[in-house]
Amino acid sequence: MPTIQEARAFGLTELNGSLSPDIDVQYLLCHVLACHPTRLMTSPEMELSEAQWQQFAALIARRKQGEPVAHLTGSRGFWSLELDVDNSTLIPRPDTELLVSLSLPKLHDGMLAADLGTGSGAIALSLAAEKPGVHFVASDLQFAALKLAKKNANKHNLSNVSFLQMSWLGGFQPHCFDLIVSNPPYIRADDPHLLQGDVRFEPRSALVSGDEGLDDIRRITAQALDCLKPGGWLLIEHGYDQSQRVQACLRQTGFEQISAHQDFGGQDRAVMGQLPETG
Repeated sequence: MPTIQEARAFGLTELNGSLSPDIDVQYLLCHVLACHPTRLMTSPEMELSEAQWQQFAALIARRKQGEPVAHLTGSRGFWSLELDVDNSTLIPRPDTELLVSLSLPKLHDGMLAADLGTGSGAIALSLAAEKPGVHFVASDLQFAALKLAKKNANKHNLSNVSFLQMSWLGGFQPHCFDLIVSNPPYIRADDPHLLQGDVRFEPRSALVSGDEGLDDIRRITAQALDCLKPGGWLLIEHGYDQSQRVQACLRQTGFEQISAHQDFGGQDRAVMGQLPETG
């Protein structure tokens, strides 16, 4: 059977031309061997078993066809958590961790916060792990997504999260939340990126939002006006070229203290705003 070094060489050859063959091969080989990446460096001469080699070769073949690594391994790291993922939701991206870092300073014990369109639960569960004294409501229209998010909550023993199947904020009581955070769909229906990369394997309902990509952001912003408490915060992820329009949407709705924030790549990625303390 091939050694680790030979398996890596095979994977790199097969995935030659992909965006990140080194990283893909490392993830898949570590998944098959159930090991830390350092083992690939310290034990390159170790042979794979026949079952391990067959599994690795099959995963490489599927990755060569474009399937996301996260779907092949069934997991993805986000913030401090390792989350189960599948094709019912978006794959958690590092850039979305920006919403977690922006939300944390605004949250204090006894507050109630909502994560809209929770998907795998990445945002709500990351915040819940950091803020055990805050209760979170994680909502999603898709039952399969909520089932996955609940599974991840149980995996990490997080009991300060409730899960609800609903569309955005339509069913909540007025003035009930101290903070609302969301990574909603924000891609234009005709965006060519929908035919490229991992998004080809992710649900369109979690990606596309009308001709401008802003339908759901506008709906969330309007509904948040009624559902946030005075002084409450709204935080929304958006596309790299949408910051000005999202800021204008919040401003026109009545939010104040509006600010734009960049992701790890320096692209505009999130906007946050606060309702007036009185009004």
